[in-house]
Amino acid sequence: MESLDWVVIALYFAVLLGVAWWVIRKSKDTADDYFLAGRNLGWWIVGASIFASNIGSEHLVGLAGSGCTDGVAMAHYELHAWCLLVLGWVLVPFYMRSQVFTMPEFLERRFNPTSRWVLSVISLVAYVVTKIAVGIFAGGIVFSVLLPDLRLGPLDAFWIGSILVIVLTGIYTVLGGLRAVAYTEALQTLVLVIGSMMVTYYGLQAIGGWSELRAICGGEMFNLWKPLVPEGMTATWAPVKEADRMAWYFNDNYPWLSMLFCAPVIGLWYWCTDQYIVQRVLGAPNETQARRGTIFAALLKLLPVFIFIIPGMVCFALASSGRVEELQQQMIGADGQVIRDQAQKAFPLLVATVLPTGIRGLVVAGLLAALMSSLAGVFNASATLFTMDFYSKLHPTVSQHRLVWIGRVATTIMVLIGLAWIPVIQGGKGLYDYLQGVQAYLAPPIFAVFFLGVFWKRLNAAGCLAALIVGSAMGLFRLAVDTPPKLIAGFGYTPNSFLWIVNNMFFQYYSILILLVSGIAMIAVSYLTKAPDYQKISGLTYGTLTDEHRRDSRGSWTAVDVAASVAILAAILAAYLYFRG
Repeated sequence: MESLDWVVIALYFAVLLGVAWWVIRKSKDTADDYFLAGRNLGWWIVGASIFASNIGSEHLVGLAGSGCTDGVAMAHYELHAWCLLVLGWVLVPFYMRSQVFTMPEFLERRFNPTSRWVLSVISLVAYVVTKIAVGIFAGGIVFSVLLPDLRLGPLDAFWIGSILVIVLTGIYTVLGGLRAVAYTEALQTLVLVIGSMMVTYYGLQAIGGWSELRAICGGEMFNLWKPLVPEGMTATWAPVKEADRMAWYFNDNYPWLSMLFCAPVIGLWYWCTDQYIVQRVLGAPNETQARRGTIFAALLKLLPVFIFIIPGMVCFALASSGRVEELQQQMIGADGQVIRDQAQKAFPLLVATVLPTGIRGLVVAGLLAALMSSLAGVFNASATLFTMDFYSKLHPTVSQHRLVWIGRVATTIMVLIGLAWIPVIQGGKGLYDYLQGVQAYLAPPIFAVFFLGVFWKRLNAAGCLAALIVGSAMGLFRLAVDTPPKLIAGFGYTPNSFLWIVNNMFFQYYSILILLVSGIAMIAVSYLTKAPDYQKISGLTYGTLTDEHRRDSRGSWTAVDVAASVAILAAILAAYLYFRG
């Protein structure tokens, strides 16, 4: 890092804090303003904020790392831009019509108050074990690569970076709420996209262009549908890893058949029902602005394949070919293969080695922007869930000022819990691998109750609770089984025992199992109990829409919205056709 780089970074923070301060001064001391920005966010702010919240630590560190080790395999998750179109065209009308603060509150309107409480608990647990801890951990990784000699007493660069990211993000998040988060994320999106494009551009220049990258990486790393099964295996649908083949744990954690069925479920849960994402949509003034925000976010979501996965592959190519000696020393082991524990440093290492002075500062600012935007979003979402779904229900007469204050306290507590969870992530096989695994265990029951609940009016509160409780119990059981091998060196279950099978079943197959059990439980229990009062759920399911509801939704979109959505679907299809090896 040179002086010019630090000047660029300082300029970024000056502009960021200026925007945050301007927004904070406009804020009102009310729950509606603090948690939903007064429901006054325009479509471009909604879209940019969704993108910036999503593109965070797991992409900078984990996704680029997966590109370095496994090529474009993880592009499946990044081509889920179509899920945002489902949010905009299918679910936005129901969310905007209900005028809720949180996704659990929507479940309360559709089913009952207990459903709201259960989903709030599940969501807060999910944020602790995924988004908060992963964001903090990735901040430490970036600092440890860019400033490896930084120390402050017993704290090394990793912990200093983690703490700094929390403090800087927490200042404007706690003070300004969703309005500050959304507007700063719009700025951060611009910096992040420009900076990451620079990494791709200079990385390709260093390797000799796109054709040279393909030649070094080979067709397998450019194959989106490679079977990812070790030599000698006869079926990609084998649900459990073989005891004598555990060395291929990470490389084969994404068999294509399970990806085909599991990845869309995780994507639809995340993009369409997760408070972390949908909160931005709830901040829009009407259905038109909310839908256009999701279309804009879907367009932006097409970028990560080229600004994160491709740089990871460039890092592999530069290291394996020996064209950048420093990368070769850090990334390639004695056996000539990529050191997988080093792979998650691929993006920051590329920044540190191939970018010119000044540009490096801009990209580092983009890295920090992504880390801070993802953390800011989850801080605000966590505070909203705790305050509106727990505290306000227990204290129905509480003042607006008190609600805002409680939200700030909740944010601080969530951060401290996230810090305590970092050792578990450090013991995992890769940041993106860890994140997708945990989400696969927690997503299926939530996906089931939202989508089945909207499309099937006969399903009732008892069925919803059965799905949430049974599905979440299965997911938490898998997490409990998976945790000891990550924390305890040398720990392992007896091969072919029940716990060993649970631990070694591909996480996607286990996720599909949870989905099937959750769906069956919801349908069976609903039909064994009393039908819901259709008058009370009017407008919350397709079967209870009125003619007025349909007219309002039809008047909220134009041919331009349809054309933009079709263009995005065409771009996704083109990517699948191109990345075939």
